[in-house]
Formats: sequence, C-alpha cells, structure tokens
Amino acid sequence: MPTFSYRARTRGGEAADGTVEAHDRRAAMQEIERQGLVPVSVREGSAPAARGKKSNKKAKAAPVPRGATRMRRRDVLAFTTELSDLLASGMTLGNALNCLASRDTARSESAIITALRDDIIRGTSLSEALGKHPKTFGTLYASMIQAGEASGALHEVLGRLVVHYERMQDLKDKVVMALVYPVIVLVMGVGVLIFAMVAVVPKFKKIFDTLDQQLPLPTKILMGLSEGTVKYGWAIAVITTIVVVLLFRVTRSGQGQFIWHRILLKAPLIRGIVASSVFANMARTLGTLLGNGVPALQALGIVERTVTNVVLRGELKNARERVTDGTTISGPLAAGKVFPRMMTDMLSIGEQTGDMPSALGHIARRYENELDRNVKIFTTALEPILIVLVAGLVGFIAIAIVMAVFSMTNGL
Repeated sequence: MPTFSYRARTRGGEAADGTVEAHDRRAAMQEIERQGLVPVSVREGSAPAARGKKSNKKAKAAPVPRGATRMRRRDVLAFTTELSDLLASGMTLGNALNCLASRDTARSESAIITALRDDIIRGTSLSEALGKHPKTFGTLYASMIQAGEASGALHEVLGRLVVHYERMQDLKDKVVMALVYPVIVLVMGVGVLIFAMVAVVPKFKKIFDTLDQQLPLPTKILMGLSEGTVKYGWAIAVITTIVVVLLFRVTRSGQGQFIWHRILLKAPLIRGIVASSVFANMARTLGTLLGNGVPALQALGIVERTVTNVVLRGELKNARERVTDGTTISGPLAAGKVFPRMMTDMLSIGEQTGDMPSALGHIARRYENELDRNVKIFTTALEPILIVLVAGLVGFIAIAIVMAVFSMTNGL
C-alpha cells in the first residue's frame, strides 16, 4: 500500500507533518481528516521534508509583495466561489490555491493568490495568510475562515461567505441603481441650463440691445445671469470645484462626517434607504459570524468595523462596551434608542430561543424587503421632483425671453 506524506493544520491552527498509508491520494486525505487534521498538502512518498525545504527556498528567492495590491469585491467573490468548489471536490488547500494562481487573471489578483499559496506551503494557516492582505480580505473574511479552520469545515464556511458577499453586493447594487436615474436627470438638466446661458441667451441679448427698449424684470435677471456665466464661468467652475472638494473632505472624517451621516439618517426619502441598508448589512454580518462560532463580543467588534454610518457605528460601539459575559446583545442595543424597536425585540426572541443566527436572518430579510420598498419610493418620488425642478428653470428662461418679445412687440 502506498505511503503519503502530508502537511496539515490542527484544530487549533498549529502545523502538523506526518505520513499515512492509503490506496490512493483521496483515501489518504480522508484518513488525515479522520485524525482531526485539516490537510494542506498531500504527496505520495515518505520524505517530504527535502521537497518542502526546496519549495520554501524557491518562494523566498522571489517574494511576492503584500499589502501593495488589492482585489476588487467582485474578484474576491469569484475567488471565494472557485476556492470553495475546489475544496468541496476533494482538492487540498495548497493545490486549490496553486490552481487558482496559475490562471490568466489580473496582475493584482494573481499576485495575492500566489502569495496566499506560498504562505500555505510554508505552513501558515489560511486565516493568517489572509490577514496579510487587509485591503482585500477584511476582518470578517479572516475571522470566518479562522472559525472554519477550527471546525474543519473550511469549504462550508467559504460557501457561506459566498452567499454573504452576494447578498451584500446585491444591497449595494440596489442603492447604486436608485441613484443612477436621478444623477442622469440632474446632469442633463444642468448641462441644458449651462448651454442655454452660454449659447442661446446671449444671442437674444444682442437683439434686445439693438432695439434699446425697457426689458421686463425676469428678462433683466436672465440677461444678468447669462452675462455673469459667460464672463466669470471659469471662476464659478473653480469655486464650485473647490467647495465640492472641501465638502467631500469635511464629510469624510471627524465631526463633519458625523454631522453628514446624521443628516442622512433624518433626510426625507434618503433616511429609509440608508437605515435599511445598514441594518440589513449588520444583521447579515452578525448572523453569519455567530452562525460560524465566532464569539459574540468579537462578532460585534467585526460588525462595528463594517458599519459605514458613523452615527450607528458609534452606537454599536457603545452597545458592545456594555455587553459583558452573561448579558444579552439586545438590551444594550435597545438602551441607545437608535436601533429600531422591532430589531431589538427580534434579537431578544433569538436570545431567548437560543437561535440568534435565525433571528438575525429574519431581521436581515425584513430590512432587505424594506430597502426594496424605500428604493422604489425614492425613485418614484424623485422623478417628478427633478422634472419639475428642471422644467421650472428651463421655463423661467423661456418665459423671460417671451415676455421681452411681447413687450417689444407692444412697443412697436
């Protein structure tokens, strides 16, 4: 019977080497798993040490830079899906990463996967290897992988990560799609107004100046705006750009960001989308972590870092600080009176039944449905608002010109 040498990880994440006798490589992997180990690489033969040292030496000769590259969210989702499928088919982690690294992909993606493969070959756990690329694989990803390594069900955890990130991507796409149409209408409206002020109105101004008659007040205002736009358009553009950049920077950090996020939570039409998106994301993430055995306090810390709204993030931080061993999550969350009563009540029921992941799943679905409704309300209400706004501005230009024409006609 052939002998197979292996390199594996214990449930605690420690490296373990050894040999087993089996009819084939798949049977050897099954035997390794029966011993409570997670196989990393399995080779036929009884002396893997020399080959392992050679592989390590080769890897050190051409190190792969870490932290300098970043994979897109969609690429991470595709990588996770493929890695889960390969592990589920019986392939070892090292071979699966080697297979993915050999594909013709983007340079950044190939560099990161190659770095992961080299770390695994050296005996590093996958969660530790992922931790070297925090810009690509966040704390949530690494924590769930660590839980999967501890339970010996890595491919199952990868499958749950795929489902989780697909839902998060779907939420993001819904919010983005809700903003596409209003932005297009607004940009087109502003473009039409600028064109009218720069190219159309000045021609009428020349005609009115030659007639030398008293113009109505709306026409005077329009001509003044047009003349100012033509003469000082570059200055207006520069000042507008500076103001936009300053507002963007102010709302990205510190007190300005806190005020902006508070406004988003109170603004009509927008608050429903922002709150529903954050609550659904938070419930999905927390449920996924708790369902994979991550401790409650650690899970809350990870969720806190994934919440994008700083007002809700700060309240979640306060709740996490109030949570101690033996206390509930729902109580501290409800104490801040920021999170909805329905959400904290459902969390309380989950704590009483001992099935928090299920309760969080119900909460996530509830707020995902609410997000759909809020997006529809937003787009439905914003469409006529923008149309009326643009029509009002264009109508003002038309009325101002027509009033001037009528005034001059009566004068003749």
